[in-house]
Amino acid sequence: MKTRIGIMVALLVASVLLIVAMVPAQQPQPPDGQQQPRPAHAPHPPMDPLGAAMFPPEMIMQHTRELGLTDEQKTFMRGEIQRTTTRFNELQWQLQDAMEALHEIMKSNSVNEQQALTQLDKVLDAEREIKRLHIGMGIRIKNQLTPEQQAKLHGMRMTPRPHGHPRPSQ
Repeated sequence: MKTRIGIMVALLVASVLLIVAMVPAQQPQPPDGQQQPRPAHAPHPPMDPLGAAMFPPEMIMQHTRELGLTDEQKTFMRGEIQRTTTRFNELQWQLQDAMEALHEIMKSNSVNEQQALTQLDKVLDAEREIKRLHIGMGIRIKNQLTPEQQAKLHGMRMTPRPHGHPRPSQ
């Protein structure tokens, strides 16, 4: 029984870490807008297997002129971002509620395994839907871009910025 509880707690922690890893961290930027070079001893972020194939919506929206986005493309992307953000916020609340309920179940001395696993399924369902939501938006946005626009975005990831600081890989 203690082994099962340990496994469930490990799964719970892993689930939370996956969610945290999916939400991009906001790095403080210096006032002049330039990025600070990363210290040599800083660990490299984990590889994102889809990162090279997808484009962050904020990157696209920051470069609308450079990409030559049409009014239709901009309207589509703003709508997708707005719909996704609204649904994401709803799912975050659901996930938080599900995690709190799981925590309540898990903190008793004797845990009802079936009840805990059922609640864990609710947590995992919310996480899955969040991931699916983000990937779906990324696909719909990418499909609105022309091959030339996609090539420009790929180039923006590789192009050095002023003062020799390369653009971060997204």
